Amino acid sequence: MASSRQQREQREARERLRAYQARQEVHEVRERRRRRDNVVGIVGGIVVAALAITTQVLYFTQGPGAPAPAPSASPSPSAAADQNVGAPDASLAEDRVWTGELVFNDDVTLGISLDGTAAPQAVAGWVQDVQDGYYVDKTCHRLGDAENFQLIQCGSIDGTGAPDPEFSYGPVENAPADGSYAPGTIAMARGDSVYSNGHQFFIITGETKLPTTTGGYTVVGTVTSGLDQLIEKITSAGIDPATVNPQDGTGKPLVPTTITRVTLQ
Repeated sequence: MASSRQQREQREARERLRAYQARQEVHEVRERRRRRDNVVGIVGGIVVAALAITTQVLYFTQGPGAPAPAPSASPSPSAAADQNVGAPDASLAEDRVWTGELVFNDDVTLGISLDGTAAPQAVAGWVQDVQDGYYVDKTCHRLGDAENFQLIQCGSIDGTGAPDPEFSYGPVENAPADGSYAPGTIAMARGDSVYSNGHQFFIITGETKLPTTTGGYTVVGTVTSGLDQLIEKITSAGIDPATVNPQDGTGKPLVPTTITRVTLQ
């Protein structure tokens, strides 16, 4: 009898051991599955976050959220806020219309008209620059050929778009309230401040819409003849692909463009 009882107890002990081992195996499987699910969840969260960040970057740099392109010069570090630096008095514009010629590459001649009544400070700047011979041999460093943004920008002191730290003025004059700039418009490029106008100007070559939230851009005058030459011989060739700015799609004209003569009277 004792032997039978011992055998039964041993058998029950073995069964309890097997049951315990089975429970342990189930527990270990559940733990491995939980750890795996946690890893998958973390990786999934990282992937989702990365996709969200990438989507936002694309939206705000290349998509609808990208800032509207605008003619601009780099801020001048020496120009004080609300102060003219090196610019002539607005009276130099003589409160009248100035006419003359703006010549590119010796073979594209534009007739121009500058309105000293509507934009006296900007026209005074032009008159001084022409009298000083500033514009001759300066280049056109920026071309925009996108829909609603078609222009060529010229007059940078070093051909890169940098401003002249010794010449800046304001405020913005004669800017269209709705931000619409018609073909043939001559306007002044500037930085963030309304007192960052300088030598740089742009000529609108197709219907163009520019931001109005920062005050717009001074319309200094118009092209009265030769706009078709400018488009045919220079801007229609497009942008040098090696110079395209990924943020706004502008770049250097594929046809290198230099101002070779300017007259005003």
